[in-house]
Amino acid sequence: MPQIVRCGLIQVSNPINDESRPVAEIQQAMLDKHLPLIDEAGRKGVQILCLQEIFNGPYFCPSQDKRWYDAAESVPGPTTDLMATYAKKYEMVIVVPIYEKVGRGIYYNTAAVIDADGTYLGKYRKQHIPQTSGFWEKYFFTPGNGGYPVFDTKYAKVGVYICYDRHFPEGWRALGLNGADIVFNPSATVAGLSEYLWKLEQPAAAVANTYFVGAINRVGKEAPWGIGEFYGQSYFVNPRGQFEAMASRDQDEVVVADLDLEMIDEVRKVWQFYRDRRPDAYDDLVNPKPH
Repeated sequence: MPQIVRCGLIQVSNPINDESRPVAEIQQAMLDKHLPLIDEAGRKGVQILCLQEIFNGPYFCPSQDKRWYDAAESVPGPTTDLMATYAKKYEMVIVVPIYEKVGRGIYYNTAAVIDADGTYLGKYRKQHIPQTSGFWEKYFFTPGNGGYPVFDTKYAKVGVYICYDRHFPEGWRALGLNGADIVFNPSATVAGLSEYLWKLEQPAAAVANTYFVGAINRVGKEAPWGIGEFYGQSYFVNPRGQFEAMASRDQDEVVVADLDLEMIDEVRKVWQFYRDRRPDAYDDLVNPKPH
């Protein structure tokens, strides 16, 4: 029997490309831009929705300006509380990527997961933090310390992997071992750097781990940093590596796909990757031998 779950992704451009404006004003503008699209997803019957990386702000990591620490908040906190009202209104699970402050000088790149009744289920903290080519994330984020949780939502078992994480196969596998049906990868990535990998890595991860992947990227250019154009093309891919739906390259958009979770069982009856893996032979991955 089909097990259909309607899922959605939202990709959005930054409406205020003026870094001289107050951080709170820029954040509010991004939040205000998202709310009608969240409503649109709700009207379309989306059951699980994921927003883009640090959804309520610009991707500020090309700078190393300490004022952006003011964009962080507690999780759960004011923004997740607001998203919980939308989750409850539409009976919609929402994955909320946000900049998290834990204590004085301790910040994470985080995604909260809110169930369809508005219940806060927990969070994932980005594990792999880049420091290269204008992506100066180690200035802003502490490496995640919460492992690879999978959240048992009303509609499916959901995992999260954030942006740069996608280049590391170990976390994808950990999420599969923890029971994920769908893994969402909210990202901020620009043309000319990793675009050639965008339609390779996540489909490969979906195939290797036999689950669905939702990949989200923002759109447009964000002044004043000018690191490039975020190229959108948010998409869903199934356990066979086939694209289920894809957004445009340059438009604010809600992309929706009906995912049949029964396909996971069908594929795993053919490709027995979980049966045939050899963790006893992988010791060098975590305990490398000296050169």
